[in-house]
Amino acid sequence: MPAPTPELSLVIPCFNESRVLPLLRQRLLESLPKMNLTWEVILVDDGSGDDTFAQLAALHATDPRFKAISFSRNFGHQMAVFAGLSRATGEFVAVLDADLQDPPEFVATGVAKLREGYDVVYAVRRRRKENFLKRAAYAGFYRLLKAIAEVEIPLDSGDFCVMRQCVVAVLRTMPERDVFVRGLRAWSGFRQVGVEYERAARAAGETKYPLSKLLKLASDGLFAFSSLPLRLAIYLGFASLAVSLAGAAFLITWKFLNFQILGHSPSEVPGWTSLVSLILFLGGMQFLILGILGEFIRRVYAEVQQRPRWIVRAELGFSPEPRHD
Repeated sequence: MPAPTPELSLVIPCFNESRVLPLLRQRLLESLPKMNLTWEVILVDDGSGDDTFAQLAALHATDPRFKAISFSRNFGHQMAVFAGLSRATGEFVAVLDADLQDPPEFVATGVAKLREGYDVVYAVRRRRKENFLKRAAYAGFYRLLKAIAEVEIPLDSGDFCVMRQCVVAVLRTMPERDVFVRGLRAWSGFRQVGVEYERAARAAGETKYPLSKLLKLASDGLFAFSSLPLRLAIYLGFASLAVSLAGAAFLITWKFLNFQILGHSPSEVPGWTSLVSLILFLGGMQFLILGILGEFIRRVYAEVQQRPRWIVRAELGFSPEPRHD
């Protein structure tokens, strides 16, 4: 006989989180029973190199409500979130990180707001614990994304949220390979509301989002939800053409009228400086435009390959039903 469907599903991606998992388990077991809901916790091991999955297996053996998915390698945080959403069956579905920067206690607040008639309750970071440069970079990225995105993506909101199953069902239908969960969540529509919270410091371990991964996530958001970079390439092309024509007109006029600039006439200046400067300017513009076009072509190439978005090495606690991957 299949187990009854839980009312609440929590999706938690994990990558080398062996140090924080005992604290996470404790916080979940303290907060979830207070909600008076049946629940499941889906922990997705994103190809960890430590004993994260061994701990998840032990946790599942102790309490079957804790379920686990293990990837064959590291596919990335966003894919881990999507894999968890593909197996979440609860009427309410929460997404949070394992490092306890997203407090599990917020889930009860999110469910209460959903019961008021909302479909998505996303957490808005009131204050971060990172250093000044990182906070400034985050703030700049979210404001740039809001300015150029073709959908309304809330400021300072991450993946931390609580959603109804109807929203999760829509997200499952989106087959992108370069996933930006918070953008897809905003694109889906429905009634959404933000609730502020103070993001805590990481409970244990080190951050799993170094600069390279943060830049990858930022590019996924910018290129997936805005065509402005493509239009910008056209604008830069026209701008470089205009500057080039204006420069050429000026140089021709200077040559024929032979007037002095900074004490020199064109007959005294060989002209190679202006020529090299113009070539460098045009070359730089061309490389910039090609880079923008190349980024979009790379994404198209990744989509047409149609490779699996993730590969599951092992699962614990799930019935052998078809997955939405």
